[in-house]
Amino acid sequence: MSQKEVRVRFAPSPTGPLHIGGVRTALYNYLFAKKHGGKMVLRIEDTDQKRFVQGAEDYVLESLNWSGIEFDEGVHKGGPYGPYKQSERKELYKEYAEKLITSGHAYYAFDTPVELESLRKKLEADKASNTSYSSFCRMNMSNSLTLSKQEVQLKIEAGSPYVVRFKMPENEEVRFKDIIRGDVVVNTNTLDDKVLFKSDGMPTYHLANIVDDYLMKISHVIRGEEWLPSLPLHISLYRAFGWENEMPQFAHMPLTLKPDGKGKLSKRDGDRLGFPVFPLEWKNPQTGETSSGYRESGYFPEAFINILAFLGWNPGTEQEIFSMDELIQAFSLERVGKAGSRFDPEKAKWYNHQYLIEKNNDELAQLYQPILKEKNISANENLVSSIVGLIKERANFVADFWDQSYFFFEAPTAYDAKMVKKGWKENTAKILEAFLSKSEGLNEYTFDNLDSAVKSVLEEKEIGMGQIMMPLRLVLVGSGKGPGVIEIMELLGKEEVIRRVEVGIEIIGRRK
Repeated sequence: MSQKEVRVRFAPSPTGPLHIGGVRTALYNYLFAKKHGGKMVLRIEDTDQKRFVQGAEDYVLESLNWSGIEFDEGVHKGGPYGPYKQSERKELYKEYAEKLITSGHAYYAFDTPVELESLRKKLEADKASNTSYSSFCRMNMSNSLTLSKQEVQLKIEAGSPYVVRFKMPENEEVRFKDIIRGDVVVNTNTLDDKVLFKSDGMPTYHLANIVDDYLMKISHVIRGEEWLPSLPLHISLYRAFGWENEMPQFAHMPLTLKPDGKGKLSKRDGDRLGFPVFPLEWKNPQTGETSSGYRESGYFPEAFINILAFLGWNPGTEQEIFSMDELIQAFSLERVGKAGSRFDPEKAKWYNHQYLIEKNNDELAQLYQPILKEKNISANENLVSSIVGLIKERANFVADFWDQSYFFFEAPTAYDAKMVKKGWKENTAKILEAFLSKSEGLNEYTFDNLDSAVKSVLEEKEIGMGQIMMPLRLVLVGSGKGPGVIEIMELLGKEEVIRRVEVGIEIIGRRK
């Protein structure tokens, strides 16, 4: 690795909500920077003004903040290489575009949309190997390579629309080493003369990206696989500017794939299969359509980060649960795979479950209280904490708690018909009455005392455990749900248990 300071950047475009693939890119950059004692930069690449979406930039900042991904410099913090928003650096890019024109590495192109469409059709009809605006056709087009200096000046002074195109070298090999992909060789004859500066006065991604990475002293560019085809152009730009010795190292991460592994994961896949593909809920300002987010779906940020870390990287060990600090220590780009990584919604739930069961019961009880308040239930904090301790193994999310514990707060109003048919026999009422008799005599309603009372009934009646425990669960809960019956009784308390058993005997006995 280069001895110069490690400086990486995450550079999203505010064209919509941040996809989980984008958060993964930010995460890998963050882990790499922290592992090597480097700096992390947040840059907003808003050169595409036509696709700008109101609120998208704030969404990016809030998403990364929730995820625990921190930055040393950027749009929200400032720093020595600002401004960090490309729309505020517009004049800078124009200056660098002109430098390329002066050095002969770029040119003005005045071709109209009609002329460009005509070119495309001709190249396709001729079955050309390269059907783009390239070295094979640029000398037949309306640009500063074919026009005189005077003609070019007159067109610019007359306000004729133009773009600045890169003059891709002819028949050269662009060789580069990608940290993840290895050695790559591309012949420039397969590449087109990309637009660097648009007619609206804004640079394209390619020019702005290279200029900013150079000026911000970025040492490593870690980004998605979709940018790999652009790398030969970017390397050619570094060469054209004379910055080859300052060029960063590149690492292109694998795609995040649909659950079936067929194609890139998209918002539509999440909508179709019922899981989020965005970190936070997003409301489209144009359509009003709302897309679900991991935060609102009940995922803990630590679980979310753990999910993303394993989408393309593996530690080479059996360990699956990592804190952020552990990820920083374990992470390396060499252990990021080349192949796309399949997103598994069930594994995502498993991760959240692991974090949930490790959380303190009091903390989980605090998270559960708003759900109880919505149902007009006021419950003692210690009681809720004890209930959570009994049920959390059965839950993936805090939102699951109600379904696993409602019977602690509401007595059953109906009894599962299949359980009644299977477990309620002629002698069941007598068995439960015997238990009530022993239960009423208990001074302390503790687990051990209740356990002894149950065992005493088993001995007296000479019955199996199922003949008392199934009916007890039925009258206490109304169904087969819940943790251990004795744990349920201990938390419900003597008065409530006796009441529920008596009501159950009366109602079920009458129906039988």
